[in-house]
Amino acid sequence: MTTPHSPAAPGADRPLGVALIGYAFMGRAHSQAWRTVEAAFEVPPIARRVIVGRDEQAVAEAADRLGWEEHATDWREVIAREDVDIVDVCTPGFLHAEIAIAALEAGKHVLCEKPLANDTAEAEAMVAAAEAAQARGQVAALGHTYRRVAALRLAREYVERGRLGTILQVRAAYLQDWLVDPASPMSWRLRRETAGSGALGDIGSHAIDQVQYLTGQRVTAVRGRLATLVPERSGPDGPEPVTVDDAAWATLELSGGAIASIEASRMATGAKNQLTVEVYGTEGALRFDLENLNELWFLDRTLPAEEQGFTRVLVTEGSHPYLGAWWPSGHILGWENSFTNQARDLLVAITGGEPFSPDFADGLALQRVLDAIIASDAADGATITL
Repeated sequence: MTTPHSPAAPGADRPLGVALIGYAFMGRAHSQAWRTVEAAFEVPPIARRVIVGRDEQAVAEAADRLGWEEHATDWREVIAREDVDIVDVCTPGFLHAEIAIAALEAGKHVLCEKPLANDTAEAEAMVAAAEAAQARGQVAALGHTYRRVAALRLAREYVERGRLGTILQVRAAYLQDWLVDPASPMSWRLRRETAGSGALGDIGSHAIDQVQYLTGQRVTAVRGRLATLVPERSGPDGPEPVTVDDAAWATLELSGGAIASIEASRMATGAKNQLTVEVYGTEGALRFDLENLNELWFLDRTLPAEEQGFTRVLVTEGSHPYLGAWWPSGHILGWENSFTNQARDLLVAITGGEPFSPDFADGLALQRVLDAIIASDAADGATITL
């Protein structure tokens, strides 16, 4: 085990050094966040020290394109550096546990992309490392970025203020269509040993996280079904079996008595990146669609019946969550802004200003839900209690 370094104190004589592990899709999004966070928010100064990837030429090109001071191919050497304070893990899921645990043991603050791990055992080991690190003043943060979409943060505030009354039911669906074509090639996302699960863990985890985040309730029992709609795809050495789900459905029982239904699919023709959430309570209801991410729809049931109806709230006012750091009233934000908001929240947590949520313990709780849905499917849709 590496002897942990003391995490850098905010306001020290140098910027907080960031290392990014991974340079593909999520690495690009996180790079954008680290480039823009200081321009949008008042946060401790940072330095984009180094980006890490296995391919020397590709990661060198990524460093130039994405604005990193250096590149490297050995993440173990990078996390040992004294000028690196924050390790941002954007690798495939099967690498999360090893890298995040090593970074925490080396005294670094860690931001790990969701889902936390590929199974509950890995997530438990990560939480143990995080608890030890937190006792040393480190932050172990989980990257469920949609919690930083302003409209969804506002939805959470509506629920917390009691605008919906008692929550009765929730519907959440995350639908994509990038695997509809059976000729789409094999990838690491379609192998259980690298991805853990398919649509369920990749995008279904977002739907489940929003159910728990918006309601403030935990999942206590699940009934789930999974489907692999294209069982074989072309790999580098010929046809390979797809060993994860293409689509998932589940009914969730929540700790406060509400019932939720979730759906996740990468086979939903015409749905490009469609996360929809509906929350229904005794006094009101909310609707959100990621494809219109600046809008929140609210129905106030306390109004006279003839005045009731869903009202469109354009979430672009300076008083709305995060918006004061961005543009004048009415100017919309984009998908990438939520990553910058997330980087802001991490830096504030490092200064001790406010805790970061979700943390690794939240990731473990979500992983148990994912594993329970998989177990329910294996048991022909039986109820699994958490």
